[in-house]
Amino acid sequence: MKPLLEVEDLRISFATPTGRSEAVRGVSFSLGRERLGIVGESGSGKSLTGRAIMRLLPPAARMEANRLSFDGIDLLAASARQLRGIRGARISLVLQDPKYSLNPVMTVGQQIAEAARIHGRLSARDARRKALEMLEAVRIRDPERVMRLYPHEVSGGMGQRIMIAMMLVPEPDLLIADEPTSALDVTVQMQVLAILDDLVAKRGMGLIFISHDLDLVGSFCDRVLVMYAGRVMEERAARDLAGATHPYTQGLLRSLPRIADDRAELPTLSRDPAWLDAGR
Repeated sequence: MKPLLEVEDLRISFATPTGRSEAVRGVSFSLGRERLGIVGESGSGKSLTGRAIMRLLPPAARMEANRLSFDGIDLLAASARQLRGIRGARISLVLQDPKYSLNPVMTVGQQIAEAARIHGRLSARDARRKALEMLEAVRIRDPERVMRLYPHEVSGGMGQRIMIAMMLVPEPDLLIADEPTSALDVTVQMQVLAILDDLVAKRGMGLIFISHDLDLVGSFCDRVLVMYAGRVMEERAARDLAGATHPYTQGLLRSLPRIADDRAELPTLSRDPAWLDAGR
């Protein structure tokens, strides 16, 4: 089956006083209608990779790639008009912090309904009904009341669920979720993951799940990319993550606290400069 997304030798750099600094260095992967996890430390290039797929990098960034295609569409050659037709409708991005993603002067209901009207071409009445359905889908109690609230009136966890609801309204083919459950408690986290899993299984959606949580990614995703300093160090089936062979992945796994752990201190991850040459 033809991949939904193909990324080959993606590179992103920024100008600095001492020259260009590479933030993403030759990342390559393909994605079918499956759940792909991307893990790594802060600054490893996970979020930049996700934003590059959407072509939503800051003006100071320089992006290069041998190939960046979505469902047969060359995203590198796509016009601004083509990209506007893809973003939101076919590829959605859930950002980590809803405070910077939600419009502070629009109610929750207005923002979700706007997404439904623009991407789903629904009437105002149908858009409102769709917004209520999506708020219920992400387990928000009393959605009628929440529809009337402004972003500053909701908690961080509820704001995150509202963002997920808004991005799922158009029923995209690809969802890029950047730490989508970081602000949620464990119970709601599992509920949101169940919603995402249902979309992948029943609708055939592709999912890129960006996270720091190796245990969560290992239990939820089908495949995992492990990134360090802008490079992919290792790619494994999620079920085999515990058997990782790269020393960086092993170090990340060893640094995780365990309930039955009798170690007095968690180990510090040692980094080898040679990893940048050995990463694929």
